[in-house]
Amino acid sequence: MRIIDLSVTISDKVKEPFPTAINYEDHKKGAKTMGKILFDGLGDVFPDGNGPAGEFLTVNSHAGTHVDAPYHYYPTCNGEPSRTIDEMPLDWFFRDGVVLDFTDKPAGFMFEPNDLKEKLAAIKYTLKPYDIVLIRCDASKHLHEKDFTSRHVGASAKATHWLIDQGIKVMGTDGWSWDIPLHLQAKDYRSNPRPGIIWQAHYVGIEKEYCQIEKLANLDKLPPFGFKVACFPAKIEKASAGWTRAVAILDE
Repeated sequence: MRIIDLSVTISDKVKEPFPTAINYEDHKKGAKTMGKILFDGLGDVFPDGNGPAGEFLTVNSHAGTHVDAPYHYYPTCNGEPSRTIDEMPLDWFFRDGVVLDFTDKPAGFMFEPNDLKEKLAAIKYTLKPYDIVLIRCDASKHLHEKDFTSRHVGASAKATHWLIDQGIKVMGTDGWSWDIPLHLQAKDYRSNPRPGIIWQAHYVGIEKEYCQIEKLANLDKLPPFGFKVACFPAKIEKASAGWTRAVAILDE
């Protein structure tokens, strides 16, 4: 088999609203700090002064490639308490994958159900329940650029409903968000304030339970279908999301 990494690196270089901070402790510093804590105050007993290296992170649960839980969207789903990431069934996160290529559309494009149907027809694929649908727009290639959060296409509420109605539980994007860029939502709302504009795709989770993967990578290295996706989220207690080392697995 061949494994393709679909994840971006958790890094302070990623340009997004809630950046990650990483404090690196090399072996010398680790001997004096972590080593001293771990070995009952003995910070000077390591060979050549080389103790345990380690990193301390200040990081949002939505940093890097991550899976959003239903709780992220709203406190309730279909009238019941929304499930957090540690409550989601693991069998959702190891399934057949499908890539729909939207690189022919401009950043900010909002795709609708007919767009999804056209992309599926183009690759001659019929969705089945629990497929993991991945939207490719190559936004991940701009991860370290100032406008990264504006480089992706996004789903409409109707498109998200349609995917869930086909039995899809997990859907993903190589963009920063499943919705269209935030500044376009704000601009539209300011020009004509009305419901259903802000976070419309995410808010589908008020009615229907689903998870989404954001900030994927390397979707250009995948065939349209014929592979498995593994995207098990980190088990963070009562969290709205969990980081994932998402990969595609291809038989060869």
